[in-house]
Amino acid sequence: MKLIIRNLARTTTESTLKETFETFGTVQSCSLVMDQETKLSKGFAFIEMPKVGEAKAAIKNLNAKEIEGNEIRVKKSEASAHKKASPKPNDE
Repeated sequence: MKLIIRNLARTTTESTLKETFETFGTVQSCSLVMDQETKLSKGFAFIEMPKVGEAKAAIKNLNAKEIEGNEIRVKKSEASAHKKASPKPNDE
């Protein structure tokens, strides 16, 4: 299950996130979204956890938890569902 983590401190690293989420199970991937120009964190990240039960436990336990001074928001990422939907032709 792919999760989106928002409201991260700009100083939060991928390794910090991975360690935090590994408390609840296997982390398949962790990608902190970075600004291409400034090379600084944009304050959100995606984490993939292969086992749905572990991902749900992470959501339940980490949503609204304070990490590095910020109260993070964790939920299931809907991006993968949008990508799977067939594109609609432009009706203009």
